[in-house]
Amino acid sequence: MADSLVDYESLAAAVLPAEVRDFVAGGSGSETTLRLNRAALDSITVTPRVLAGVDEPGTSCTLLGGQFAMPVAVAPMAYQRLLHPEGELLLAAAAATAGIPYVISTLSSVPLEKIAAVTPSWFQLYWLRDRGLVRTLAERATAAGCGALMVTVDVPVMGRRLRDVRNSFALPPEVVAANIVDMVTEAHSAVPGLSAIAAHTASAFDPAVGWSDLQWLRSSSELPLVVKGILDPRDARRAADLGVDGVVVSNHGGRQLDGAPASIDALGPVVDAVGNHCAVLVDGGVRGGIDVVKALALGASAVLIGRPLLWALAVEAVDEALALLGQELRDAMLLAGCGDLAAVARLTTGRTPWLISS
Repeated sequence: MADSLVDYESLAAAVLPAEVRDFVAGGSGSETTLRLNRAALDSITVTPRVLAGVDEPGTSCTLLGGQFAMPVAVAPMAYQRLLHPEGELLLAAAAATAGIPYVISTLSSVPLEKIAAVTPSWFQLYWLRDRGLVRTLAERATAAGCGALMVTVDVPVMGRRLRDVRNSFALPPEVVAANIVDMVTEAHSAVPGLSAIAAHTASAFDPAVGWSDLQWLRSSSELPLVVKGILDPRDARRAADLGVDGVVVSNHGGRQLDGAPASIDALGPVVDAVGNHCAVLVDGGVRGGIDVVKALALGASAVLIGRPLLWALAVEAVDEALALLGQELRDAMLLAGCGDLAAVARLTTGRTPWLISS
């Protein structure tokens, strides 16, 4: 039994191969942005309201037309069968139990249709060189009943993840990108001093994707469209002007441009830029209920949570982890004097300078 979501990382370390731990935990370059995500969240303070008369805080919310138990979604994460033989299916079932959306990765190791049958899902779409395959994936997501498309736009190339390079990391044969291949690819061929995952990304992803492609996707699918990987408010506004239904403020968990700002620091300017034109979600470093409160107080509609759930998946504790997150959220709201999410949005936040510089 873990006492906090942070505990699952050490529990997982006892059962996972070192190279898999590094694949999940690592960031790009010197991992500056990876560290910034957590440091920035730690530096934010929340001023509680007192005598609020709150007994049981309400955490339910509406996101992209769906009703959910709390403003949290499972982030899209690739190759979950690296962590557990059931992979995405086990985590998706936990999301269903918790009443939150599960975002299916293009690079999931279980076909999207099987995952969508388990829980209310959104489908995350990487932009592939094969435009026909992009269209097919969007159509499959629609047919499977996914509630939204979430297109990731911050991976023209994969960030240089030195842990994977040093480990010459490659996928085992039994773990595949089930939505786009049915055979062994470059991702399975270990080469000394290289990341096989990065090699596969370079061959499959289109680095030249642009705004016209996003406009094409908006016009070709009736599903709500979310753009993930935005940090600059100018990009957020342009996406909103194209009619997207949401943006995700994200630096890809510190796994792309090393030196990019912490996601939580980019959140406020993006919220101001889009106004009420679309939902604004955020990810990066979320490790507990108080982090959800901080994000919502800064204007987010919801948060995505990633790595802690992968660590919990490795030790078959995803139901426990999501129940713990829900309890932490309710406790934080009660301590802050918030009876509902609207009250959270009215909280006052600040910064602790000594934590910013540490």
